[in-house]
Amino acid sequence: MLSAYVLIQTEVGKVAHVAQALSDLDGVEVAEEITGPYDIIAKIQAPGLDQLGRLVVARLQLVDGVTRTLTCTVIHR
Repeated sequence: MLSAYVLIQTEVGKVAHVAQALSDLDGVEVAEEITGPYDIIAKIQAPGLDQLGRLVVARLQLVDGVTRTLTCTVIHR
């Protein structure tokens, strides 16, 4: 299983809506509101790199209110 943290920027006033919508998606372990240049951090999991990428591009980025994402894949040693 691959894990990643996704930093997410949202439209003004849509942080709570986006965080809830993300939390409801399969593959999203947690989506929390944060402060700073990003509005939400989500921890996601998928069986492989292709599935992880598809989760971000085809699911997370399509949530109403999401304007930008930055994916940080976890390295397991």
